[in-house]
Amino acid sequence: MIWYLLYFFRGTTEPPLLEESNWVRGAFARYGRYAASHVITTLLVSVAVAAVLIYPFPFLYTTDFTNGASILPEHAWTDSHPLSDKNRAEPDVIMRSVWVHGSYFQALNKSVLLSALELQDELLGPTVNFNPRRQAADGIDLPNGTITDLTPEQRDAYHVINGLTNESWFFQSPLQYWSCSSESIQSDDDIIATANEKKTQPTSVNITLRHSTVFSGKRFQDRRLVAADALVITLVHLRDSPIGRLWQERTEALKSRVSDKWDIIEYAPSGKTSELYEFQFRPLSTQDVLLLGLAYTLVIIYFWLCLSKLRAVKSRVGLMVTVIAQIFLTILSSFTLCAILKIDLSRIPRLGYPVVIFCMSLENIFRLINAVILTPAEDNTSERISQALGETGYIALFSVTQNIVILYALSKLVSPGVAAFCNFAAIALILDFFYLLTFFLSVLSVDVRRTELSDALAKASIRAHHSAFETQSHQTWIDAMLQGRIAMSTRIAGTIIMVGFVLIAQWHFFENESVIRTLSRIARVSRKHKDLSRFSPLTEVHQGRSPASWLGLQDHETARELIQVIKPNAHSYIARVFHPTIFVLKGSDRSLSANEPWFPPAVYDFWRHQSVPFVVTILVIAAAVHLLMNYLLWDELADSGRVGGPEWDSLLSVQTLSCGHALDVALLSACSDGHLVSVGLDRVVRVWDIKAGGKSYVLGEYDNSFSVPFPILAVCIDEESHWLALLTADRVLLWNLVDFRWGPVIRAEPDRHKPEAFFFVPDDSATIPSLLLIRRDGIIRELRTGHEETSGFALTRESPIVSVGCIAEKGFPVQVMASTREGQLHIATQEGTGWSSEVMDIGDRKPRELVSVQALPDLGFFLLIRSETVDLVDSQTLRAIHTFRVGPVQPKSMKCFHSRPRRMRCGSVALWSFTLAYLQSYTRDLVIQTYSPQNEGESLCFCEPASPTRKTCCPWQRAKESKRSIRNPGVWDVLPSGIMVGVRRKTSDKPRAEAPEDHQHPQQPNGLRRRHQATQPANGHVPQDNWEVWMFSHFGTKETWETLPLCPKIEDDGHLFVTNLGPMVQIGRASLAVGLSNVIKIIMVGNERFETGDDSQPGDGMPALGSRRRKGPSALRGKSAAHCPHC
Repeated sequence: MIWYLLYFFRGTTEPPLLEESNWVRGAFARYGRYAASHVITTLLVSVAVAAVLIYPFPFLYTTDFTNGASILPEHAWTDSHPLSDKNRAEPDVIMRSVWVHGSYFQALNKSVLLSALELQDELLGPTVNFNPRRQAADGIDLPNGTITDLTPEQRDAYHVINGLTNESWFFQSPLQYWSCSSESIQSDDDIIATANEKKTQPTSVNITLRHSTVFSGKRFQDRRLVAADALVITLVHLRDSPIGRLWQERTEALKSRVSDKWDIIEYAPSGKTSELYEFQFRPLSTQDVLLLGLAYTLVIIYFWLCLSKLRAVKSRVGLMVTVIAQIFLTILSSFTLCAILKIDLSRIPRLGYPVVIFCMSLENIFRLINAVILTPAEDNTSERISQALGETGYIALFSVTQNIVILYALSKLVSPGVAAFCNFAAIALILDFFYLLTFFLSVLSVDVRRTELSDALAKASIRAHHSAFETQSHQTWIDAMLQGRIAMSTRIAGTIIMVGFVLIAQWHFFENESVIRTLSRIARVSRKHKDLSRFSPLTEVHQGRSPASWLGLQDHETARELIQVIKPNAHSYIARVFHPTIFVLKGSDRSLSANEPWFPPAVYDFWRHQSVPFVVTILVIAAAVHLLMNYLLWDELADSGRVGGPEWDSLLSVQTLSCGHALDVALLSACSDGHLVSVGLDRVVRVWDIKAGGKSYVLGEYDNSFSVPFPILAVCIDEESHWLALLTADRVLLWNLVDFRWGPVIRAEPDRHKPEAFFFVPDDSATIPSLLLIRRDGIIRELRTGHEETSGFALTRESPIVSVGCIAEKGFPVQVMASTREGQLHIATQEGTGWSSEVMDIGDRKPRELVSVQALPDLGFFLLIRSETVDLVDSQTLRAIHTFRVGPVQPKSMKCFHSRPRRMRCGSVALWSFTLAYLQSYTRDLVIQTYSPQNEGESLCFCEPASPTRKTCCPWQRAKESKRSIRNPGVWDVLPSGIMVGVRRKTSDKPRAEAPEDHQHPQQPNGLRRRHQATQPANGHVPQDNWEVWMFSHFGTKETWETLPLCPKIEDDGHLFVTNLGPMVQIGRASLAVGLSNVIKIIMVGNERFETGDDSQPGDGMPALGSRRRKGPSALRGKSAAHCPHC
């Protein structure tokens, strides 16, 4: 809810997304990883805590309020609270009382009881064997006018048992346990036993003489009363009752007559002699039942629909049981803690507690489940749980804190009964958060680890990436809310229900209060209800409980019985309660003889009698759960205890191709089916088959009639993986990778410089596709077999070319973009056997600013790269639709990758993510800038900036930008799957290890053999060869970073000493090769299939590398960026 209140300051209702480096998010992520890796331990902790808090529940609660235990809620609204005199409410009844004290907590002493009986008879007249019914049929002459005294018969005639009138009265006294007889008290050998036996004894008007109404300051042990601090004698009368006036007069007279025996104290706080109190016992009405039934129905429907939207079909019932179990544990644990903390929960109907906790708990549960579903399925369970909890844990914590603050504020404004509910809800929120992080998280980890759920989550993750391209326009608001995609269903629904229930409960207690008065009380932020502290202000008496606190303890059963007597068929009554007159027997010791216990008596009883069974039960439950979980999950959790770094959990793997070259590898070329061609300085051209396990052969090794001329300037393989082309100084050699034979030789213009571009042009009509050769001088040559002379086209003659991009696709003319050293951009398009070109106006540029170009063949666009800006240009119209601001870019370091494109109905291309990666020219750090739609459900549209858009289209101007940087990236590339992989040397402060003299080879005159590694130290590593492979991916909100040594076993690699890496080339969708002196390292991320054309086709929801040439015709080709009115 706080995010909605901050909308005008932040401009969004979304919670802030913390960086992964933030310590709060990092703490939740680390805990999530640990919990998912140690499922049994986490589950045992939650089960143990739940058992500790739930086991005492039946011992701490009771339906009998007189035995020192907390009382369970009923199906009724009950409360007793003071009213302001400004209400001008007419009381239904008047209550007067005297409190009789002996020594501290010695009120059940015989002498105190007998003295109290004397006071009672002085105030009411003789009460021995009190039975007012016997006078009901007698003719009694009742006095008229002023009454100075009444006979017992006249007094009893006014008793309420003889008919309810405005003059009726009745009284309650603990002396009625002994029939108000001094002989019975004297003859009683066990006063305390009698008080416990007769605790349910009714009076003549069927009001039970509960300990809570006739004693104040009680001590209980083993559910029995053992001591009391005061005897409470209470007179209840109506407005015109003469008994009330006589009580008042006789009390004043007693102050002087018995002062030699009693210390008499008038309890009058704030100078007031009486206050108005309202006592309520309001059973659930039909309207209440219907509303609660509707609330439960809606919550169950919402819960089931949300659960049915999850992809975990086979685990749906299990998750449902887990959620219900968590809420059950939360409620019972909260009740136990409330009993220990002496929080009275009996005033709110019991059906109101689960529904509120259920709604508040569902927020965090579904937020966590959805976060796990959106994590990449290729990650292991620990990483998925870690990332999901890192993303949602701090939001859940803030939500819990926010709701606790709201509950605290509400508790200061509402009645004591509703305030107790607020305290319960706050405790339940804390416990629910604990069980979420332990019980639910461990069960969710097990479900994610299961094969069927992992497969379902993988599909859900892919579908989530495609959500921008599916039929969101047909989705209704209700569907979006039920899926949790609208914030109301996930962030404020629980808070609204919580606050709404508190307000409804308060309205039940004050349904007659005006709206103006309620609002004015809230506006003043002042508490309506007076302090009901248990400590009495009469410090000289040291009362065990204050009169105000004693009134608050009157339970709902007493209120119900009183209502039936004085106001039948009603649900509440208002009483004018006079402050008691306190009589303290002279000579009594009122000093504190014992400290007040911290907890209710039932807690101490539980510990005395149940401590051993309690501990044994907890141990047995923990052991049983441990054995059961080990039996059920022995095959699924075999490796769950391994945290971070095991090789079998790593996405990265490294394979070494050795013994292929004697000197350094100079050139590499590869294709998606696993063929790798390496050219070494030892004049060896070797073809490797990675898919077959690294088998290789040397070109011309068994054909003495044909030798490969050197140097080789460039190497390429066609997209069908049939032909290999080797460019030498004056010719192109063709090798058939399928038939293992040489093809025809194509003559070329002699040139010993490395070309800017050399690749096959896709063409299904020719047996051997033609080749395109672009040299630095700007000459484009198309090389075809069977043509002795090659045709050349001068793209530019004014300045050498510094950067080339090409869009070559079957069925469409080849388009070449080239930038020159002078900053010009030339566009050449193939037209039949010729070419046409034009120069694009790129505007002003800085002095000596290098302009480069990169083609995006999957999109039909290209990038115009300057030092601090990147233009996104349509290859058909040559218009820039957007300009990206970047940092200082190191020349020729820019790479671009993006999600799989889709053609919208308007004809515009759309993406869900677009990433630029480049080296910062000053720091050489790798900077990654990712752009994504501003809102969920939108797509990045390649439409004209000024064109109108609809809600599913996000123009580039509104795209979200996220920036990351990687220090010391080394040599790096981007795989077609969108994963960035690099090789770098780790920095080390260790001294350099020199090779011993006896390991040198002086017979080699050029000294190259001295580059072989010397004998390794004991640890098998030397600082010079401390190469490291790193991997980085960021799909959606998921970021993965992983490293692996490039040479874990250096002594087995056989590579020469090297200070710089060799060439790097992609092989398939998830692998690349890098030269390390005379060996080749194959780096794989996950599993590689090595399928033909797999590198050029984007995967399901995974980004595709934009700099590769497209294969086959595309629906995205041949259309310029269109207006987007119908996206």
